[in-house]
Amino acid sequence: MLRLAPLLLALAYGLVYWHFSAWRTARELDSKSTPLADAGLKTLTDRMARALGLQKISVHVYEIPTINGLAAPDGRIFLTRGFLDRYRAGEVSAEELASVIAHELGHVALGHTRRRMIDFSGQNAVRVALAAVLGRLLPGIGIWIANALVSMLAAGLSRKDEYEADEYAAALLTKAGIGTEPQKALLSRLEGLAGMRGAPPVWLASHPKTADRVRAIEVLEERWRVAD
Repeated sequence: MLRLAPLLLALAYGLVYWHFSAWRTARELDSKSTPLADAGLKTLTDRMARALGLQKISVHVYEIPTINGLAAPDGRIFLTRGFLDRYRAGEVSAEELASVIAHELGHVALGHTRRRMIDFSGQNAVRVALAAVLGRLLPGIGIWIANALVSMLAAGLSRKDEYEADEYAAALLTKAGIGTEPQKALLSRLEGLAGMRGAPPVWLASHPKTADRVRAIEVLEERWRVAD
C-alpha cells in the first residue's frame, strides 16, 4: 500500500486540479461574457433552432480579442469579441459566424465539452498526475515524457472531435437552409484571420489541417448526394 501512496496522491492531486481548472474557466467565462444581441445572427440561429426542434439557441460574447468559438460543459456557446469585431468590419459574414455556432453546438451535442471540460482541464489533470509518477521513476526526463505523451494523446482526441463537430455543423447548416459554403469558406480563411504563422506537426496539432477539414465536408456532401 505504501508503494502505491505516491501514485494515489498524484491521482488525487490531478483530480483536484481538474475540478479547480474547470471551475476557474467557468468563472472566467461568467465574468467576461455578455449575451449576443445581433438581429442578423439571431435570424440564422433561429433557423438552426427550428431545425433542431429548439425554441432558441443562446450565444454569448466572450470579451477577449482573439478569434475563436467556445462551448462550455453546461451547453453555453461563446463567440469571442475578436470574432464579432471581424464580423462588424465585414471580414466575416453572418452565415460564416453561424457555421462557428453550429460547430460549437456539435461539440455540445456529441459530448465533447463534458469530456474535455474546456481548455483541456482534464488533460492538465492527467499531465500533473503522470508527471508526478514518471518524474519519480525517471528523474530528469519523466516530466518531459509525460508532457509529450499527454500532448500527443490530447491532439489526437481533439482532431477527432473537430472532424465530428464539422460533420454535425454541416448537417445542421444544410437542414437549416444555410448550406456548407460559409462553413468551408471560413475554414479556408480562418488561419489568415487569426494571424497564425506556421503550424505544429499535424500529429501534435489540436485541429486537423484546414484542407483536410474542407475535404472531409466535401466527401460528406458527396455521400449525401449519392444517398439522395
